[in-house]
Amino acid sequence: MKTLKMLRDTLVRLQLLFSLTLLTIMTITIIYQVFSRQILGTTPAWSEQLSKLLFVWVSFMGIAYGFKAKLHIGVGLFVGMLPEKIQDVFDYIAKILIILFGLVLIYYGTEFTILMHESSMPGLGIPSSVLYAAIPVTGIFVLLFGIELMFKKGLHEKYDDISEEA
Repeated sequence: MKTLKMLRDTLVRLQLLFSLTLLTIMTITIIYQVFSRQILGTTPAWSEQLSKLLFVWVSFMGIAYGFKAKLHIGVGLFVGMLPEKIQDVFDYIAKILIILFGLVLIYYGTEFTILMHESSMPGLGIPSSVLYAAIPVTGIFVLLFGIELMFKKGLHEKYDDISEEA
């Protein structure tokens, strides 16, 4: 069990490092793009495509991390009025749906990535499949984090209402 936790923590750290690296590169690219357009009077053809590519990857990695950190929005008004045992059933069903969502991302994302391999991204000259590979990669993370959620109580972080004193 200790080995699995260490493996999980390493995987999460790698995902965060990967996402933060892509976010940094995207930020630098956009700054360069704006500088080029405003100061140099020309925009490199590759900068817009690269920033779009990186934005997609960072966004999809954020989706996966949101499941890990239990940060996705949940509307539990109706479920919160039910008895706790029934709430647990809904919680379990939601976790199964997360796992199924991960499997759908893996399956159809892989098919779409393979399908898009023949086309290329203008300006970058790389296959479009590099862009769409974010879908199955995110599916793998969603699947793993969904399985991990099965062993935890609750699906969302609980925040106490904070009232302001006048």
